[in-house]
Amino acid sequence: MYKFFISCCFLFIFSYTYGQKEKNVNRKKDTTTYKTAYGLRVGIDLSKPTLTFIDKSYSGLELMGDYRISKNWYVATELGYEKETTFEDFTTSTAKGSYIRLGANYNAYQNWLDMNNEIFVGMRYGLALFDHSLDSYTVNVTTGVPNTPPYFTPPAIELNDTASGLTAHWIEVQLGLKVEALNNIFITAGASFKRMLSVTNQANFKTLYAPGFNRVFENNTGFGFFYGISYLIPFTHK
Repeated sequence: MYKFFISCCFLFIFSYTYGQKEKNVNRKKDTTTYKTAYGLRVGIDLSKPTLTFIDKSYSGLELMGDYRISKNWYVATELGYEKETTFEDFTTSTAKGSYIRLGANYNAYQNWLDMNNEIFVGMRYGLALFDHSLDSYTVNVTTGVPNTPPYFTPPAIELNDTASGLTAHWIEVQLGLKVEALNNIFITAGASFKRMLSVTNQANFKTLYAPGFNRVFENNTGFGFFYGISYLIPFTHK
């Protein structure tokens, strides 16, 4: 009887140990690890060619890029060229040149499984190097009576007054999203709020447009929007 009891105990311990091992093996088999791609993403802002097509006073091109450095952080940059003719009541002026924005994006979106989408907040420092010209102006002639135009409107005076090597410095905050529409192909859309730090004016005329910043208002603030397409070149998966 004593030997039978000892044998039953050994049999129970063996069965329990074997069962735990089987559970652990099955548990490991059921665990799936999803990894996301880390690499360089490059693309183009489609709003610039679209505006170039519909607005004959504007032409521009912008390339976008970012590189993922951690789960939620990306270093990002934009490079571009713009030419804009601004029509005012008494003046016509043109700004043209190149710009660069440097900064980072933070992804605030929690992806499911192997998704790789973003709702991001970005910060940028912007620098533009451009030429600005006063193309023409009209002498502001009045009758002295409010709301009464002059009998003869003076003709516009054509000029070729251009200042080269002007610069603009600004900071901006971006809010946008990136959606992986196809494998490694992303659709991007968003908006930005800009604050001008400094801008160079040509002699006797205020800069009205700075490439990369858009229209320069009296309060030195501005807004922008963007939408584009980009491709991710994956270097690794984590």
